[in-house]
Amino acid sequence: MSDILQHTEAGVMTLTLNRVDKKNSLTVAMYAALADALEQAAEDIAVRAVVLQGHAAVFSAGNDIGDFLNNPPTTSTSPVHRFLQAISGFPKPLVAAVCGPAVGVGTTMLFHCDLVYAGDNAAFSMPFVNLGLCPEAASSLLVPQMMGYHRAAEALLLGEPFMAEAALEVGLVNRIVPPTEANGVAQTQARKLAAKPLGSLVQTKRLMKMGQAAAVRQQMAEEGAQFARMLTEPAAREAFSAFMEKRRPDFSAQ
Repeated sequence: MSDILQHTEAGVMTLTLNRVDKKNSLTVAMYAALADALEQAAEDIAVRAVVLQGHAAVFSAGNDIGDFLNNPPTTSTSPVHRFLQAISGFPKPLVAAVCGPAVGVGTTMLFHCDLVYAGDNAAFSMPFVNLGLCPEAASSLLVPQMMGYHRAAEALLLGEPFMAEAALEVGLVNRIVPPTEANGVAQTQARKLAAKPLGSLVQTKRLMKMGQAAAVRQQMAEEGAQFARMLTEPAAREAFSAFMEKRRPDFSAQ
């Protein structure tokens, strides 16, 4: 069975992360499938809204570290960058249902969604610094904008997780629901959107985002360049080695 399930009904394309045994950690193949689906949905007039969802116990543990190390995103055409470009520029309504852990890109992708519904077990974290890296998906711009600088510093500099209530307070999520209901709530809201005039939805979203669209693209490009550079440096090598060896990293020499 595919690690990304794709289904379209009543104008709503649903993309389900379906690698629960690996905590929905994302591989290069999964990024490519997500990018392909979003690019298809953007062009398909039969698709009026998209839902991104995971499992009631886990949204995504972020990158699959082994796959990530074997296939690092070193160019702007790599699957991970294609996905980030597709989700950040997606013209139609994008709804997410998030339960359990949402790590790294599992959190940063949500800043590009229009509606986010979280299970009360949702736990968000962006531990890029802990891996010797920097933020991605324009999160170094969008997280301070949404959360305020000091909360963003806790999330991005310390890499400290925050729970569903905190995400609701800062506006990252629209509503908190029981985990078994999150996907259903997202579907209900997406179908409401799909029943509205598509042109009005697209133009309203474009107008809301146009003031910072260029800044988001520029920030993503700068983050991508720094991320690729930092991947080759000692801090990241130590962090990933420690992760694979299940030990605490030692950054004393970095």
